[in-house]
Amino acid sequence: MSAEKSIGIFEIYDDSFRRLISTTATLQRLHTGLIWSEGPAYFPAQRSLIFSDVPGNILLRYDECNGQTSIFRSPSNNGNGNTVDRQGRLITCEQQTRRVTRTEHDGTITVLIDRAENNKRFNSPNDVVVRSDDSIWFTDPTYGIDSDYEGDRGESEIGGNFVYCLKDGQLHVVARDFEQPNGLVFSPDEKHLYIVDTGRTHRPQDGAKHIRVFSIGDDGVSLNGGEVFAECQTGLYDGLRVDALGNIWTSAGEGVSCYDGRTGSLIGRIRVPEIVANVCFGGGVKRNVLYICATTSLYAIRLAVNGCKTF
Repeated sequence: MSAEKSIGIFEIYDDSFRRLISTTATLQRLHTGLIWSEGPAYFPAQRSLIFSDVPGNILLRYDECNGQTSIFRSPSNNGNGNTVDRQGRLITCEQQTRRVTRTEHDGTITVLIDRAENNKRFNSPNDVVVRSDDSIWFTDPTYGIDSDYEGDRGESEIGGNFVYCLKDGQLHVVARDFEQPNGLVFSPDEKHLYIVDTGRTHRPQDGAKHIRVFSIGDDGVSLNGGEVFAECQTGLYDGLRVDALGNIWTSAGEGVSCYDGRTGSLIGRIRVPEIVANVCFGGGVKRNVLYICATTSLYAIRLAVNGCKTF
């Protein structure tokens, strides 16, 4: 699929993308020297971004006010996906320890969950989101146990790669039919959940490389549907976020692709000089800065659309 028009770093596939961007905006590299940049989570009250270098085994903090990046936690237990809960606390997927943790306001770490069904360990929790009812949803592929690169090599104890919901202290398996479940995000109204499957990393010829969309049941812990929302044409999807209009912004090869949240149509793309892993909206109360974690670096670009308040 070729772009209708390219302007600078932007590829425009549909005119609707024009209202989401400023064609004069520039892509800024804020920090570099990492191994694999991942898991951005924005803290509006602090005007800061926490993100991961997964194989580097550290969490970093970027300060919007002074433009400085510092180490937030080292070691991080090969922390990957991060998010912020409704109380302003950091939730982290730790691949090495095969658990999901919460960093409290005083800096102590609470283990939220470290065992799956039948007291078996997870594979390596990868990405995480929090719903407005305080339920925590996370994916559990095998990337952290496939080798010692970004975790500890090990065997899967659960025999599958599942998606989970932790609600009121109870763990629910909400999807069992993924090859390698990866990034996930709620729609603005939280009625739908988009989940990436990157099975192509393990089956190069015909593995999954798409986003699926589910509706959330009335019980708040079940998923219905699961049809393919979008098929990746450039590299692989990984992390994704949604803007206030419901458009999906997702990593895809050397760039960030934007999809219409209703139709699944690719409407635009931001070219980035490295393979992108994940994205996140920040920029204070406006939430109009898109942070981009791309291999060795953290980038940012200011948009003409605001990120969803769920960040």
